Amino acid sequence: MPGPASPAVPEVRTEFRVGRDGTGVLGNTDRSALGAHSSVTNVEQHFHPPGRTAVVWPVAVGQIPQLASASQPRAVLREQVDSARSAGGSVVLTQVLSGGGGVGKTQLAAAYAVEALQEERADLVVWATAMDEQQIVTEYARAAVLVEAPGAEGSDPETDARAFLAWLATTERRWLVVLDNIAGPEAVRRWWPPAGGTGSGSGWVLATTRLEDAYFTGGGRTRVRVGVYTPGEAQAYLRERLAAEDAGHLLDERAGDLAEALGYLPLALGHAAALMINEDLSCTGYVELFTDRRARLGDMLPASADTEGYGREIATTLVLALDAARAGDPSGLAGPVLHLVSLLDPAGHPAALWETEPVVGHLARNARREDADADPPGTGERESRRPAPGEVRRALRLLHRYALISHHGEGPRAVRIHALTARAVRETLDDARLGMLATTAADGLLAAWPDPDTGPAHRSLATALRANADALHHHSGDHLWHPDAHVLLFKTCHSLDDGGLYAAAVAHWREMTVRSERVLGPDHPHTLSTCGSLGGAYQQVGRTDEAIHLLEPLHADCERVLGREHPNTLAIRGNLATCYWQAGRISEAVRIEEQLLAIRERVHGPEHPDTLTTLNNLAGSYLMADRTDEAVDLFEQAHTGRERVLGREHPDALTTRGNLAYAYRKAGRNDEAIRIEEQLLPTRERVLGPDHPDTLTTRNNLAHAYRRAGRDEEAVRLFEQVLADSRRVLGPDHPDTASAKETLAAWRKGPDAGGM
Repeated sequence: MPGPASPAVPEVRTEFRVGRDGTGVLGNTDRSALGAHSSVTNVEQHFHPPGRTAVVWPVAVGQIPQLASASQPRAVLREQVDSARSAGGSVVLTQVLSGGGGVGKTQLAAAYAVEALQEERADLVVWATAMDEQQIVTEYARAAVLVEAPGAEGSDPETDARAFLAWLATTERRWLVVLDNIAGPEAVRRWWPPAGGTGSGSGWVLATTRLEDAYFTGGGRTRVRVGVYTPGEAQAYLRERLAAEDAGHLLDERAGDLAEALGYLPLALGHAAALMINEDLSCTGYVELFTDRRARLGDMLPASADTEGYGREIATTLVLALDAARAGDPSGLAGPVLHLVSLLDPAGHPAALWETEPVVGHLARNARREDADADPPGTGERESRRPAPGEVRRALRLLHRYALISHHGEGPRAVRIHALTARAVRETLDDARLGMLATTAADGLLAAWPDPDTGPAHRSLATALRANADALHHHSGDHLWHPDAHVLLFKTCHSLDDGGLYAAAVAHWREMTVRSERVLGPDHPHTLSTCGSLGGAYQQVGRTDEAIHLLEPLHADCERVLGREHPNTLAIRGNLATCYWQAGRISEAVRIEEQLLAIRERVHGPEHPDTLTTLNNLAGSYLMADRTDEAVDLFEQAHTGRERVLGREHPDALTTRGNLAYAYRKAGRNDEAIRIEEQLLPTRERVLGPDHPDTLTTRNNLAHAYRRAGRDEEAVRLFEQVLADSRRVLGPDHPDTASAKETLAAWRKGPDAGGM
């Protein structure tokens, strides 16, 4: 019997970007879409206010977490924070609250934020979750528009975010910026508010993180370590929390023992109090229950697995809360839902996942699995009934109620779970259950993944889906590699390629190659295809020598294992030809691509997408070999074919349209080139986004076409945007930025200066 189909290797497709000297520069890659996908509601990334209105102070930006019931004032901690702040004088003070998970860092910061607004200590409070850089940029951009910071137009988040930082440095307003849950230095390195400024206002920065990193004590920042409750605070919390729910009768002489058993951890105490209230369980009853469970949970959650110092106490509390949630859950969905959530990204996943067929089907088969023995023999009714409309959402809300997850809204990060809660749940899963859950979660993520996922409308959703796929891969061990690599693993890499995130794609493909070689073996078809994709990724970022070194022996291995005309063998051969082109070995590239085109036309037909990719690439090789007329003819064929087969706005069709414009210009048909590129630029901005590498290529090429047409003012104006793009997207020290700066300087000297 034939073996399983191996994932398709994307064949590199060439696109030409005009360099500073007017020569063509290769860009872009053709990626195969793998797996079945269904569309989901578009998720807006940018904040687009309907119109400017006068600012009404005070202003709050971002979602300040709700203060927990009976949250303690933490007097000792607050004295440290307040003393350090007072000592700062007029300097903008940055304080970093650090400590382990569940100790109350965010709650302390939220208390200061709420007080700043309620007691009119600040005109502006900005709350930004800081798990990644984009979250900070989004909130800063919103703030910039709301306060009418100079230069903030609401169209480009990063530009607006930088305008906001400039506003903070000069404003006379009082402000507080909270950067919550910083995952790593890189997320905030560029986005600390200014430590000093020219304005007469006063500013304050509060940050929270789990990291014990010297970076957070540099740059004028002060660390305040946040620990667990004191024994007095822990008992006060229990007393106030229970009293607020008219459950003061549950507080007895064992309250101190309960707090000690839970290690005075605020999060654990929150779970315990909720369970006590819902189950009418006294402190003595809770301690007895806790003690009874300890030995068994010691086997399921050993201390060696507790790398972040929670101990067994929080894991025990978690399981008790889950038992209570199940008891109040007639649908039997709470447990299966929590198991799936525990495998995903703690920072959140889209609510749409819970509407996908793979997830709904899994819940139908596994609801109340733990109580299956209570069903009449042979019926299995509870396990096979599909959840009624709204039942899954009610299960999510139930878990939210018991503080096992956080469920808010319908966005790409709507459902979250504390990382240690997730780990405690995962540790209760046996290997068979883990494998089943991993496959279900992977199938669900694929079903929720839009295709294509490029462009502003899907950018934040694609980012969240990639993060969840990575988390699932990490948490599930090798389960997604058996019996063959799951399509989701490849979808993540292709999504990075399609989004123009080429450096990240290289890292992912490299990790995939190493894992595939270890799990499946070096000659497995999946390993060969993954290695081929890594070679294409190397080529995409200009690491041509590494790509050739990898692809030459790989091509021979594919011919030996898969056959000379296997699709992956052909794709790797095409990628190798493109690498030869980049290395200046044009004649070798032409020879390979001419042979490859003949094979593809015979095997797949003239309008197969792979055939059209090879046609596009051969045209590019002809162009660089100065066979311009032949190149134009092939580009026209590829352009017509791709628009007919893929659609006018498919990224591959847009690539060939851009290549055709470049070929027209090289053939002296500059007016036609301008016409195409003027139409192509807004299309790419809309479909791919203004900062996608393909969009930058079109903007660059159009500027050069204007320059050749003698439209110097337009050329300079557009190339000023090209330089700004390079600085923003690539950074001021990137070679392309330096090249763009030199080109613009030359153009400004006059029409006879600089490359055309």
